[in-house]
Amino acid sequence: MKKNTLAKKDWLDETEEDFEGQLSVDVYQTEDDVVVKAPMAGVKPDNLDISITDEVITIKGSRQEEQEIHKENYFSQECYWGSFSRSYLLPVAVDPDSAQANLKNGILTVKIPKQSKTRARSIKVVSAEE
Repeated sequence: MKKNTLAKKDWLDETEEDFEGQLSVDVYQTEDDVVVKAPMAGVKPDNLDISITDEVITIKGSRQEEQEIHKENYFSQECYWGSFSRSYLLPVAVDPDSAQANLKNGILTVKIPKQSKTRARSIKVVSAEE
């Protein structure tokens, strides 16, 4: 039986340069807006960068540990520390110039108004017979 001569890389040895974390998002619409929500526990507003086009929203940021903990002291490490990003293809046309973002209780909420041509509107039908 041959031994695997490749050394296994310990996941705790990975550095920020090795990969970027994935950000989970909820995306939904209201009558007027597309709303993007993402958990941001431990992220400061200054560590966030949000860019929006009429088709894509991209959220980038970083989360830093407040204290250095040696890897041999961990039993488990499931929280992601370091840089993260997420791009999401928006399902409807939006007005990126009017977007607003806020961070409250560890939740980032971005509201992006829909372009008026994609908003549903009701119209009244009148009789042409009169």
